[in-house]
Formats: sequence, C-alpha cells, structure tokens
Amino acid sequence: MGEDEMPPLWRKSSFSQSGDCVEWIYSETLVHVRNSKDPSGHALEFTHSEWQAFISGVKSGEADLNVEDI
Repeated sequence: MGEDEMPPLWRKSSFSQSGDCVEWIYSETLVHVRNSKDPSGHALEFTHSEWQAFISGVKSGEADLNVEDI
C-alpha cells in the first residue's frame, strides 16, 4: 500500500452496540463479509447481486426468527 493510500474501510451495522458484529467491505467485483471479533480470519465473498438479494431479504423479513419453526 502506498503512502497516500488509505486502508480499506470495513463497515458494520449501526445497531452494533458492543463493537462485535459482522463487517463488510465492497471491492470492484465482490462484497467481503467477516466477523469483527476475528478480523484476520476468513472472510466470506459474495457477488454484488448476491449481497443485494441478501439485504433485500433481510429488509423484507425473510430472515426474521419465528420461534414456532424451532
């Protein structure tokens, strides 16, 4: 990384109160997702369309926990 370059900025949810959360970063072709408690660990990779589908599903309630299903 050159002297003028900034390190990549990982983003996390504004709902993260403890600082331990899922973080993500966009690259040109992928979205990388990692556990903030293990920043040097493996990051999952999703295409931009896969990530958008995931976010849309969360917003529409597809990921809501239904205790009757447990």
